[in-house]
Amino acid sequence: MSLTDLAIKKLKPEEKRYEVSDRGGLFIRISPTGHKSWIFRYRFGSDKKPRRLTFGDYPTVSLARVHELHAKALQDIDKGIDPGAVVQEQKTAHKAAPTFQDLLEEFWEKELSKSPTADERKRLVVKDALPSWASRKVKSITRRDAVLLIDDVRERAPVTANRLQGVLVRMFNFASERGIIDASPLAGMRRGKENSRARILTDEEIKILWSALDGDNREIDFFSTSKLALKAILLSGQRPGEVLGMTRNEIDGDFWTIPSARTKTRAENRVPILPMLADVIEQAKAISGDSPYIFLSSRGKGEDRPLRVQTLANALRRHTASMGIPERFTPHDLRRTLRTKLAELGVSDMVAEQILGHKLQGVMGIYNRHSYDIEKKHALGLWEQRLREILGISEAVSNVIPFEVRHG
Repeated sequence: MSLTDLAIKKLKPEEKRYEVSDRGGLFIRISPTGHKSWIFRYRFGSDKKPRRLTFGDYPTVSLARVHELHAKALQDIDKGIDPGAVVQEQKTAHKAAPTFQDLLEEFWEKELSKSPTADERKRLVVKDALPSWASRKVKSITRRDAVLLIDDVRERAPVTANRLQGVLVRMFNFASERGIIDASPLAGMRRGKENSRARILTDEEIKILWSALDGDNREIDFFSTSKLALKAILLSGQRPGEVLGMTRNEIDGDFWTIPSARTKTRAENRVPILPMLADVIEQAKAISGDSPYIFLSSRGKGEDRPLRVQTLANALRRHTASMGIPERFTPHDLRRTLRTKLAELGVSDMVAEQILGHKLQGVMGIYNRHSYDIEKKHALGLWEQRLREILGISEAVSNVIPFEVRHG
């Protein structure tokens, strides 16, 4: 029988790599790390030696897409064409003169996908650079092309322009390192100036926001999981992307452990889960069902994926005024607000920085290996107590009230 997406998702890694057959020589390979890739085994012509062709990784190459590739390969064999040779010729051609689209795919595969902010950085390129440059040969893109592209974005969003420029600089450096171009046309390009953000929510704004994020509040109409995610950022102080990527297996009792692969500093961070945060997580779990992600996107088209930071930012931009908060704020400003509140509560900078997942600097970063679990739990306990005072809640509430799943 042919594989299904559900069957593939249920395939778990084992001590040794193994393969599961789909049909007609098509297999999915599962590595000990859980990596899944498509393999096509076939014979060609009079040569009885088995041949192998890879179709990419799952779910990047979906089940439907791999069936199309598999069908095309079988047709080629019937016509006397070796599909493996065709793919090799295509790779050779791409390597000889890659387009910007080719560069983005290679950059994603070899480097960008391993970054904690991979999806957001790729989105910048796809939205603002790919429409103009997709079919352009990388060698044909000049510094002037890049300047004009970034200037267009800067007129609309100065901060976004700088973020895009940062990704493009690294992309073209990568292209130079890989021999696609001799030197990056963006080398030495300076970023535009940014006004440093200092947006911190007042106690009154926190109260207004929390009321707006209530599951029963129908006046502020956006996705229930988005509301819960914003609460989780304010309660934990973690980076929005780290909160949204939270998975069930990262939670163990009263602690949420963010693995090093998902943190900006590449260092594991243990976050204490106090009652209010635990309540938020349980409500999000009730919505996400059996997904591994706690804050599940509603627009996954049948695939499990977490909410994106941009989704939260867009929701706040649309609804801040209707909440009754005059000055706009971002999801990251909630993290800054918690850091400020910890200082007001007398929490030491050392402990507060540990909560936020910042690295200790200098000699302390080398020799101080204390976990600070107890101190972080105490500090976040003080913050929840203060938050309950702001909200007029006398004590922590543990009742889980199911949210109606809504879109917006």
